[in-house]
Amino acid sequence: MKYEKIFDLSSKVALVIGGTGGLGKDMALALAEYGADVVVASRHPENGKDVVEQIQRLGRRAQALAVDILNEDDVRELTAKVVAEFRRIDILLNGAGTNVWQKAEEYSVENWDKVVDINLKGTFIVSREVGKYMIQQGGGKIINISSVRSLLGYPENYTAYCASKGGLNMYTKALAAEWAKYNIKVNSIAPTFVETPLVADMLADEKTKTTLINRIPLGRLGKPEDLVGAVVYFSAPASDFITGQILFADGGVTSTQ
Repeated sequence: MKYEKIFDLSSKVALVIGGTGGLGKDMALALAEYGADVVVASRHPENGKDVVEQIQRLGRRAQALAVDILNEDDVRELTAKVVAEFRRIDILLNGAGTNVWQKAEEYSVENWDKVVDINLKGTFIVSREVGKYMIQQGGGKIINISSVRSLLGYPENYTAYCASKGGLNMYTKALAAEWAKYNIKVNSIAPTFVETPLVADMLADEKTKTTLINRIPLGRLGKPEDLVGAVVYFSAPASDFITGQILFADGGVTSTQ
């Protein structure tokens, strides 16, 4: 069978930034189910205990480590630890993200910096440091978590978020072009609203939730498990000729706008 192993991640090592959060846990587990050893990293690694245990029960190696993605020394220390323990990093998933709701005319510089720093600057720092190891080892896969809001605006409270994710899309494309010579593929997954703690307050308003659902052709919001197929695809040999792409996992939203 020529294509039997195109999704096989055996012998691969994945580093999942934000791997203890609403999306990251499912993504980390999916990578492990397809054969990868997985390190989940976040500011609160204690929240990753359950996913580490699930991965270990699959017979894969797993760790939860602490990292502040805005601290360059911290990121360097994290990548060095992973390489020392696992010998390589084949897959980097940049899954950390945030938003601060505030009207555009009132948006503070402090809140703007917080959102743009975590969503864009942090991805840059981690990708740069992990990329150095990927260059040395002859290649790798980098997957960024963008958003449908990178392409479509939102009527209120989303200016910094939209700007940061739009920038992330272009960073994905630029990095893919520059690092293709090193056999490093860089892609992004851009979901619509996914039911996670990040948007829980927003979705608590039934009117807002109904409005959002009515704009989605498939008739529902996203769930974390809706994204894991794309994560596995971008991590696996199946996507070895795919780089610089933004995959909109949006239930059809962008097909109607």
